[in-house]
Amino acid sequence: MPRLIAVDGPAGSGKSTVSHLLAQRLGYLFIDTGIFYRAITLLALRQQIPLDDAEKLGEMTRVAQIEIRPEWDLERQYRVLLDGEDVTDLLRSEEVEKYVSVVSAVPNVRHELVQIQRQAASKGKIIMVGRDIGTVVLPDADIKFYIDASIEERARRRFQQKVANQESVSLSEIENQLYQRDKEDMKRKVSPLRRADDAIYILTDGMDVEAVVDAMLAHIEKVSAE
Repeated sequence: MPRLIAVDGPAGSGKSTVSHLLAQRLGYLFIDTGIFYRAITLLALRQQIPLDDAEKLGEMTRVAQIEIRPEWDLERQYRVLLDGEDVTDLLRSEEVEKYVSVVSAVPNVRHELVQIQRQAASKGKIIMVGRDIGTVVLPDADIKFYIDASIEERARRRFQQKVANQESVSLSEIENQLYQRDKEDMKRKVSPLRRADDAIYILTDGMDVEAVVDAMLAHIEKVSAE
């Protein structure tokens, strides 16, 4: 069986949901690296640190205490503690959503967090999810997946989540947010979102969670048997 599995994909593609279930099936540790960037974004906004001040953002990231507590529930995959405070429900706020791409593009922040992510992966039996895992964080991962979906499908999924949380937002607004997020992620100078050359590509439009996980498991079994 693979020691390290890297999963990348754009915002709203469902990569975290399917990877969490895959981790349960395999008995692996699930790590969604996006929550680290969201936590740092929240902290920067709280401390009113200018988002173009790379040095201050890097220093803040270096001393921040981020703890992930897994929960085996697809509706809530983990609790996130930031300097001891449970901020899980704040990480998907509109304000964090708006600025997380800006913060995640700061080289100082990425440098600090990449080191933390690699250290976490060193334990093995890890499924790590993000946007640059297979290309930057774990380029030597045993298996890499790129989970994708059309922007319409991703917007529909995110809209359903917002409605379930009784948040007032339109489908068109979400589509615009995802479009801008994709643009920022793909064009940033440091660790842009892109599919690793050796990643297994899965387009999830029209697929439910179980079907995607089954497809991933089939690829893992095939590679393990070779």
